[in-house]
Amino acid sequence: MTRRTDRGGRAGPNSGDRDRDRTRNASGNPSRSAAEASREAASRRAPGSRDRANEQFLGGDQVEGFHAVRELLRARRRNVREVWIVERASGALEIEELAQSIGVRVRRVAPARLEEFARCEAPQGVLARAEPVVAASVDALLSAPDAFVVAVDGVTDPGNLGAILRTAETAGVTGVIIPRHRAAGLGPTVLKAAAGAVEYVPIATVGGIPAFLEQARRAGVWTVGLDADGTTTVTELGVADGPIVVVLGAEGAGLARLTRDRCDVIASIPIYGRLESLNVSAAAAVALHAVAQRRHHGDTDARL
Repeated sequence: MTRRTDRGGRAGPNSGDRDRDRTRNASGNPSRSAAEASREAASRRAPGSRDRANEQFLGGDQVEGFHAVRELLRARRRNVREVWIVERASGALEIEELAQSIGVRVRRVAPARLEEFARCEAPQGVLARAEPVVAASVDALLSAPDAFVVAVDGVTDPGNLGAILRTAETAGVTGVIIPRHRAAGLGPTVLKAAAGAVEYVPIATVGGIPAFLEQARRAGVWTVGLDADGTTTVTELGVADGPIVVVLGAEGAGLARLTRDRCDVIASIPIYGRLESLNVSAAAAVALHAVAQRRHHGDTDARL
């Protein structure tokens, strides 16, 4: 996969006369991906060793649900203070053994006690308290040679955001961008729906998605907005083999006008039934795996 240097000859709904030279972000490290850099940094962290003054925390300090807690313990990328378990809860023994194997304190509590402190609807009898998720560097995500980034523009439903994060991880996405305002944060409901994805996918926040898309353009990264009115489909993206940002719009409203205008390409998902659209998390699943398929297997007939 190579970084695109121009848009010559590629027409799209937003291209017009806006051909631009794309240059590599000088702050990037071309020898490794953003995900690898994030994992390496996480593996080096130890209690008390971090420069917390320069870190931005995204929340996620309370983790609920079997899958989310299991991956938190498996990943070992965040310090875990304690785990609460309801005896006889499904998977309780596995969680307890994982926690004890890495020296995390386990507290057995009554169901009512755990429900009292839980903040999602179905904590599944397990809850963990950990250090919060640390924000990734936007520059690092964009400068990675294999950049496959998802930007989430105004998704406010925690279940949807969590499902998008889970899909992003399974599709091999190297980073996720969420706006600091008008978006769901990394609360327990998001983490439970993400099923542990936040432990593996670097997440960065930005002041606004349109400005981020301009930053991506300057870094030489193609930006693809997902919209029903796209002039190409996600299965035909000729830019899928290079550094790319896939932009998802808000529930119901879709892409904001300014966000749409800043995208290089607008792509749609083919619809064969009578309904006109998919829920944003379902659309993310279709689109991200379609892009992943092309990145891993290619298509000699690829076109924009």
